[in-house]
Parts: sequence; structure tokens; C-alpha cells
Amino acid sequence: MQSKSDSYAAAGVDITAGYRAVELMKQHIARTVIRTKASDIGGFGGLFPLDLSETKHPVLVSGTDGVGTKLKLAFLLDKHNTVGIDCVAMCVNDVICCGAKPLFFLDYIACGKNVPEKIEQIVAGVCEGCVQAGCELIGGETAEMPGFYPIDEYDLAGFSVGVVDREKIIDKTTMRAGDIMIAIPSSGVHSNGFSLVRKVFDVEHCDLTSPVEALGGASLGETLLTPTKIYVKPMLALLKEVHVKGISHITGGGFYENMPRSIPDGLGVKIQTANVRVLPIFDLIQKTGDISRHDMFNTFNMGVGMSVVVAPQDVERAIEILRSSGEDAYVIGEIKEAKDKIELC
Repeated sequence: MQSKSDSYAAAGVDITAGYRAVELMKQHIARTVIRTKASDIGGFGGLFPLDLSETKHPVLVSGTDGVGTKLKLAFLLDKHNTVGIDCVAMCVNDVICCGAKPLFFLDYIACGKNVPEKIEQIVAGVCEGCVQAGCELIGGETAEMPGFYPIDEYDLAGFSVGVVDREKIIDKTTMRAGDIMIAIPSSGVHSNGFSLVRKVFDVEHCDLTSPVEALGGASLGETLLTPTKIYVKPMLALLKEVHVKGISHITGGGFYENMPRSIPDGLGVKIQTANVRVLPIFDLIQKTGDISRHDMFNTFNMGVGMSVVVAPQDVERAIEILRSSGEDAYVIGEIKEAKDKIELC
């Protein structure tokens, strides 16, 4: 590679570092390859060979998101190989809510200074997320922006595309009173509510590395940085066997904003909060921040990363399939005729 600009480097942008970062990340990207790739990383666009032979009426489904201020924890702990999983999760978990299988992913990293080894760690996490989701990383962009970002900070966002047969798109209008909502556990705070989390714990000045008894001996930093769970493979297994009437990815806005999105007008869900398996981190957040129950359920996932609605006769089978996929699913509520979309009891 002969491309080199001393003037650009003097302005704070080292284009040779970008080339080095690409070389370092290629070994991780290779892990995500599922089909014969039509292009290599480094081109102007990511190519993906699309096989629709088993899809009668294909519908593309897209999702895009970032990691948010959870990245501040990665900066403080100097740990960068897990936030990429969060980035993938936030996109593919939304795509699966439509019943679509994620096909490919692209990432965008904007940083104050391109440190190839750090970029490699970030992309390694992205690739791990893609492997968990069964999709390919086919491209991305790293932008070095001195003067815009601090030299030791970055932002991370992503974009995913999936496909679903039109007849298999999740149709919430099939939902009826008496249907049952099933909870699928989260791995922690996931990637939402971190502006409140950071304020509650004053993370820039607190001890993030010592064991915390309330967290079972795990440190606060380790617990908060736990990556978002990716639900694609368990959900695809479920969708093959059971008629699912609604799926919600519990992200920002918690129960109150996300569960209603999968419920048609005229119906609501009655949640038995005593059944919710609240993770210790949420108890600690609520106690430390003196936060009301309503605000907790209106901000965080509270230990429920995803919810699905099925007919009563399908509950046992649905839970069996999810548990065989490693998800300890359980009943959390019932669909009722109601004006309010959600009722927490």
C-alpha cells in the first residue's frame, strides 16, 4: 500500500492505521462467513449472495441501532471486545421480532484516534455477535475524527438486513384475549438506560472492579458491561414449530413502551410482576438510585430481554423449545381485553 499523507497525519488522521486495522480485523470477519462471499472487506460496498429458493414471497426487514452510553463503561474499563456484541444484538433482536432471519450486518465506528488494536477488539465483538446471530459481517466503516471525538473514545452503530416469507411475518392481529405472554430472560441491563445507570452509580468516580456481594461477587463494571443477549437462534427454532402471535424486544422504555408494540388495539397484557425474575443488578439500581417501581419497569428490561405471545395450547411446547435452545423461558402474563396496553400487578 503506497497511500500515505503526511499532511493528513499532521491534522490527526493516520490513514495507514486504518489499513492496519482492516488487516487485523479480517481474521475475525472470516468467522462470520456462511455463504461464498461475493466481495472482500475493503471495497466500496458489501456484497451478499441472496438465495431465495426456499422463500415464496420474500420481504426484507432492516434494523439499525447503536450501543449508546454503555460505551462509557468500555472506556473506563478499557475493555472493547464485548460492545460489538451489543451492537449486533440491538439490531438483529429487532429484526427477529418480525419473524425475519438476519442475513448480514454492517458496522460504523467513529473515533478520535484510530488505534488498530482497539478497533480490532471492537470488530472482534461485532463478529462474535454475528456468529451468535448466524449472519455475516459484509462491510463497515471506521472514521477517524480528531477534534470531534476525544482521542480515547469512539461511537459504534450498526445495520442489519433480514428476510422473511410474507406469509410468515408475525401478525399481531391474530392475538386474542386469553393468549399467554412468555418471558425470555435477559443477560443484564443490555444496552439501554445507561444514562440513568451512570448517574445512579456515578461510574466515573465509583469502584467498578471490586466484588459486590449484592451481585454474587461479580464487580459492578463486569456486570454492567455484560453484553446483550442475542435471541435469533432460539426464536427461529420456536417460529418453526409454534404459531407466535407477537414478539417484543425489551429495550429502552422497558415493559411500558415495548410490550404494547406487539399487541393490537383493544387488547392489553396483565403482567404478574411477582413472576418476573428480576436480576440482582436491577434491585441494586433501584435501591441505590431510590427509583420508583414504575420508573424501573419504564426504563429497564428488569430481567426480561424478549417476550412472545402464543395461544394457551401452545405454551408448554413453546417453553420446551426455548429451553432446549438454552433459554429458561417462563409465563409472565395474559392477554386481556383492555383499553390500556399494559397492566403491572
